[in-house]
Amino acid sequence: MVHHSPGVGENLQDHLQLRPVFKVSGVRTLNTEYANLAKRAWMGIEYALNGSGPLTMAPSQVGLFARSSARYATANLEFHFQPLSLDRWGEGMHPFGAFTASVCNLRPSSRGSIHAVSPDPAAPPRIAPNYLSTDEDREVACDALRLARRIASQPALAKYRPEEFRPGAHLTSDEDLRAAAADIGTTIFHPAGTAAMGPDHDPNAVLDARLRVRGVQGLRVVDASAMPRIVSGNTNSPTLMIAEKGAAMILEDRR
Repeated sequence: MVHHSPGVGENLQDHLQLRPVFKVSGVRTLNTEYANLAKRAWMGIEYALNGSGPLTMAPSQVGLFARSSARYATANLEFHFQPLSLDRWGEGMHPFGAFTASVCNLRPSSRGSIHAVSPDPAAPPRIAPNYLSTDEDREVACDALRLARRIASQPALAKYRPEEFRPGAHLTSDEDLRAAAADIGTTIFHPAGTAAMGPDHDPNAVLDARLRVRGVQGLRVVDASAMPRIVSGNTNSPTLMIAEKGAAMILEDRR
């Protein structure tokens, strides 16, 4: 033990994405266009030869921010719409045309943790994200799934005959939707907060205002874990800002 800092590994926050899937017809999706190996091979060839095709685009084609309910003054949800669907990332796409209406709670109240379990640096840590562990987060999840259904049922999409595949239109009660959120929810890869910066009087503040680890000489944390609270949006740009600011601080202190 070098220094006891109880906030290390605590305060874990992430944007849990719920991934409702809607079958569609009469429109091209990546599921149907690149369902077999030959078509996927051509996708790679097209990119290599011409720099064009599906590999040139981000997986999410449409994004929007919305309020889950009137109780929120500003947007607390972020949607990412993808012209594809699958059960889990890394697995094959579904054998039918579909889109995914991924939606995440931007300001989760649930808090998790990540801790070392062994002195062996190669041993995997124990990660407990504690998604949906608060009443507020479970309520937002139910409202988010209902809003995704409202969007899919709009007249502009009617000609594509969207049909809910996951979690299933028969699930309507809060209890059903809470269980569905746990079933179809996955990380959106935005973990933050586990080495939070904060004021000197906060015993759980791992870092000071210059990203230095309290109680340890010559050590800083310069990444998303320095955020006391996760940002209401994607974490990439804020993390780049933290990196630039942290680099400037290190150079300033060196001089």
